[in-house]
Amino acid sequence: MKILSPATSANLGPGFDSLGLAIKLHNEITITEQSFSQISISGEGANNSMLKKNNSFVNIFNSTLSELGLKGKNFRFDFKNAIPLSRGLGSSSAIIISAIFAAYKIAGFSLSKNKLVDLGLAYEPHPDNIAPCAHGGFCVSILKGNSVITKKATLSGDLRAVVVVPPIKISTAASRSSLQASYSRSDCVSNLSHASLMSAAFVSGDYELLRSCGVDKMHEDARMKAVPELFKIREIAYQNGALLSTLSGSGSSFFNLVYKNDAKKLRSLLASEFSSFRVNAYELDNEGAQIIWNS
Repeated sequence: MKILSPATSANLGPGFDSLGLAIKLHNEITITEQSFSQISISGEGANNSMLKKNNSFVNIFNSTLSELGLKGKNFRFDFKNAIPLSRGLGSSSAIIISAIFAAYKIAGFSLSKNKLVDLGLAYEPHPDNIAPCAHGGFCVSILKGNSVITKKATLSGDLRAVVVVPPIKISTAASRSSLQASYSRSDCVSNLSHASLMSAAFVSGDYELLRSCGVDKMHEDARMKAVPELFKIREIAYQNGALLSTLSGSGSSFFNLVYKNDAKKLRSLLASEFSSFRVNAYELDNEGAQIIWNS
């Protein structure tokens, strides 16, 4: 079996823990049944020995197989990781979604994308990354008990993500600790209104509206202080055609949404200005997690 899981950018400014979209930057995992367990890693994390000793994907995969009544099987796992680790691009959600999805397929059980996201809540309590990782596209999600209700919007092929990845890792837990304990009514209203208009813009395909939607009052500025260059990235992006320029998840990466014709210029400008950062342009992903082949 081979499975792909996309990177995701969540929050998108004002949509704290609720909004996210998928990017055509994938982790690829090949799973082959054999007589003994084995792990091979290339790409991101290849030099991290702990990822072989205590691999989250393998742990979730085996736990899910056990819950489905399939025990005593051994597999070779070949990971080709393209999603940067601890950079706010959904690497953890990609692991969670692909591990559960793969386990169900190998055990011979059908699994809807909605159920897949619900199962992912056991490992990730916020749906902003796991929903677009599973469904693809732009997703606005809410929690209702132990379930996620998601509205997906398919993203235009005329859009590109210009993603800036600093060399600095930021853990989500550490990043959350920098946030305020409470917010004013006006700040809450601001985020509600901007997130609502952003959702409407994505669902309707009126992407020009996004230029007015990126204002956040809850988390971005506090988190961006850990990497002050991010403020300059946002400024340059908006001056050079960005529809949306926001912190990706909890950081440290920065997500810039542009039209295809503006992507090359913005990527070049940001790469020149921030030479120690990785800057790349990607298409957006409308498929979400996929089984490429299943033997």
